[in-house]
This record gives sequence, C-alpha cells and structure tokens, in this order.
Amino acid sequence: MGIPKVLIVDDEDSIRELEKEALSKSDCFILEASDGRKAIDIFFETKDVSLILLDITMPDMDGFDVLKEIRDFSDVPVIMIAARRDENEELKGFALGADDYISRPFSLKVLAARTESLLRRAKIAEKEDVLSIGPIRIDNTAHQVYVDDEPIDLSYKEYKLLCFFVKNRGIALSREKILDSVWDYDYFGDARTIDTHVKKLRSKLGKEAGNLIKTVWGMGYKMEEDPVND
Repeated sequence: MGIPKVLIVDDEDSIRELEKEALSKSDCFILEASDGRKAIDIFFETKDVSLILLDITMPDMDGFDVLKEIRDFSDVPVIMIAARRDENEELKGFALGADDYISRPFSLKVLAARTESLLRRAKIAEKEDVLSIGPIRIDNTAHQVYVDDEPIDLSYKEYKLLCFFVKNRGIALSREKILDSVWDYDYFGDARTIDTHVKKLRSKLGKEAGNLIKTVWGMGYKMEEDPVND
C-alpha cells in the first residue's frame, strides 16, 4: 500500500488547514480539493487515494454528489464532514456508502484516530493485492482486471461481483447471498439483477474466462477453476 494518500475536500481553506493539522502526525500524503469537481478530477487522476475527508456542504457539487460518483467506481473509505449534527444527513451519507460521519466542531484527536482506524482497515483489506484464477488476474491495488494479461474495463459492481466470485471459488452462491454481499444495503430491487450483471461480466471476460462462472440452476452461481460449458 505504501504511504497512504488522503484527499481532503472542503471549500473553506481554514477547514482544510484544520484537517491537515489533525493528520500532521499521521504517516500519510495529503491531497487537497477546494470543491467537488476538483475532488473528482484529483481522485480519478491519482487512482490510488486511500481515504477521503469529504465536506457535505459545498457549492455546485456537494459532498453527497461526489460520494455517489466515486461509489460507482470505488469503495475507498470516506469520512463525511458536516457543518452540524443532522440525523437525516448522516443517514443519507451512510446510505450512499460513507464509512464515517463527523460534525463540526470536531476534536483533532478524534478525527486523526478515526482516519487512522479506516486506513488500517483498508490496509488489511489490501493484503491480498492480486487474485488469480485461470486467465483472470485481479489487481486490487489498481482496481484493474486482466484476462490473458489484457486489461478489461469493468463497472464498480462488476468488479466487486468478480472479486466475490473469485474469493468464494468452488462455493455455490445463491442470488440472495450475492446481492447481500456485493450490493449490500444500497439496493432494494429484484435479486434477478444478478443475472443481468453476470451476463455482462461474462461477456466482458470473454468465452474462456466467462465460462469459469457457472450457473447453479434454481439457486445462483459458482466460480470454478476450469471453464466448462453450461
């Protein structure tokens, strides 16, 4: 993982300085964005941001909009920073995929402790940096999938779905189990959405690699070591 990069996003210079002070004793590299759009640009240009401190109230593009866009592609830890304690805002942030929520005024020590806790969790999650099965290789650090060493572009959900299959290879997984583990609480629709995503995932992986994902009729799916025709 190397030295973690923390992206601080706030339209107020004084608040960004305060958050930088809170993290001054942490072993991390600080990136800054003064608005939501700059935050999106920096995040996707940098690619390996380890954690985001994200202000909610910003002009043009607020913290919720930033979080929604990032969550389409990444599960990077995000701490939402609010101007005041508001239960509805807090619940909305968690529903969109925030990992923590802190309201101002906040303790510098508490902010540093929560940041370090999330960074530790992220580091543990990245211990298994590369997953491989057959012609498929998953680089978790870069969030990139390769088939026969050729990069494959997957959506955020397709990426999570593939990782879940590979980590649970050889295990028959029900649609409900997949939905619960990959979509978590942010989806309340028909579990058959899994079929649509698996179809797209198989197509993007290609015939040989796609056939590693086996259909378990009447139940769900299973990742096998070798491609076998359904």
